[in-house]
Amino acid sequence: MAASKLTLLLTLLSLFNVLSSVSQAKSPSVLPLGLAQIKQQQKEDTEPFVGVNIGTDVSSLLSPSALISFLQVQKITHIRLYDADPDLLKALARTKIRVTISVPNNQLLAIGSSNSTAAAWVGRNVVGFYPETLISAIAVGDEVLTTVPSSAPLLLPAIESLYSALVAANLHTQIKISTPHAASIVLDPFPPSQAFFNQSLSSVVLPLLQFLSRTGSPLMMNLYPYYVFMQNKGVVPLDNSLFKPLTPSKEMVDPNTLLHYTNVLDAMIDAAYFSMKNLNVTDVPVLVTETGWPSKGDSKEPYATIDNADTYNSNLIKHILDRSGTPLHPEMTSSVYIYELFNEDLRSPPVSEANWGLFYGNSTAVYLLHVSGSGTFLANDTTNQTYCVAMDGVDSKTLQAALDWACGPGRANCSEVQPGESCYQPNTVKSHASYAFDSYYQKEGRSAGSCDFKGVATITTSDPSHGSCIFPGSKKVTNTTKQAVNTTHASGAADSLRFVTFCSWRTSAINKGLHVLLLVTFNILFFIPLVTPL
Repeated sequence: MAASKLTLLLTLLSLFNVLSSVSQAKSPSVLPLGLAQIKQQQKEDTEPFVGVNIGTDVSSLLSPSALISFLQVQKITHIRLYDADPDLLKALARTKIRVTISVPNNQLLAIGSSNSTAAAWVGRNVVGFYPETLISAIAVGDEVLTTVPSSAPLLLPAIESLYSALVAANLHTQIKISTPHAASIVLDPFPPSQAFFNQSLSSVVLPLLQFLSRTGSPLMMNLYPYYVFMQNKGVVPLDNSLFKPLTPSKEMVDPNTLLHYTNVLDAMIDAAYFSMKNLNVTDVPVLVTETGWPSKGDSKEPYATIDNADTYNSNLIKHILDRSGTPLHPEMTSSVYIYELFNEDLRSPPVSEANWGLFYGNSTAVYLLHVSGSGTFLANDTTNQTYCVAMDGVDSKTLQAALDWACGPGRANCSEVQPGESCYQPNTVKSHASYAFDSYYQKEGRSAGSCDFKGVATITTSDPSHGSCIFPGSKKVTNTTKQAVNTTHASGAADSLRFVTFCSWRTSAINKGLHVLLLVTFNILFFIPLVTPL
């Protein structure tokens, strides 16, 4: 009797442990970022990167969730915002995308005049999101010294107040703080060795540099070779501005250092380093917070073309990710943020102001970058390998309508998503829509606007093919291609999702019920004497 009860108790205990293990395996807990992850973030933040600026003067700006999905598809891991949008910061949580948030110029007065206001700003926009959202830096204002000089006296107090708030939150080592400057604060920039900061700004610049040195923060600079070229046509060759390969005779040579410059951006970066050196500051790195090239301009902007924009940004990406450094600091490569992710079509003239983006507001590429072999940014050489797929977060009904159009009036080849064919599985609206969208996109020659479908599709450089299902962008079109099927069957995506949800709920309920039953039985048996009294 005693042995059998003991055996039963042990059996029940084993079953209880097994069910606990199964439940934990099926429902993993979500833990906050640990110390090791924060240290990994700090390590990765020291590696040179290419990020993008995200402006919001866009008539059809993606929702926060759609924007984050788009960034992930495009392998973009660093972004800079011109504010601290709470919805976007929330959507960035646990994505591993690093974000620089900004204090707009119109908030400098309040923050620079009040420590409590600065502390409240950090509490609201940093502490409320970090570390789930990887905030890597705070940009205080934008080109304050040159665009709103009346606010210059408040700039450093605002930075110091925000830094004190970071210290109070014990975040000052994880999050850097600085302010972006226009290139015009550096005078006589070429040759770089003769460059110096505008002396009328020295009362602000020197203490700012000392602060950056003390806190390990970068000097943020907005550097545009496009404007240097436009203001010095005939002096600065176009090829030097676009990172094009040069013969030695066309390289710019600094007569004081004999350093050879093959591109304008490196010269601008070194001009900033020499300017700091003139103030005895030699340990502050340069971070390029804006650079780029417009893809369209008016009659007075003939060099704002798609070809030049493509060439500049493609070569820029390669230059940074190859860790080429600069002639003065070949051992140290400045990270850059491309200006910008989307064309801001709501911006005022000139025409070029609305045409700096890599993509239109609907996420269609303005031009296709050549970035093959340049790390993970934008994944691959987008000229030779781009696909059109359904965006994440779009409801099935909307996707089904777009799928019907693609396979119907759009005349995409949808034969492979019919029952029994190689791309029928998984039988979901999103999977079928992605194949149909890519079929239409490839059929239209990947032309601008052919990957839109009323905002539910996006271009990706990652091959969506899987198993035996080869997407149109990955196979050559031949005469043996199956005849297009211009009707579609509504996919069972919604039903499948409901089934999975129900099954997950039912399994969870059964597990919980068994836990309760086993626990009650165990306790009853435990309190029954193992030896029956005589």
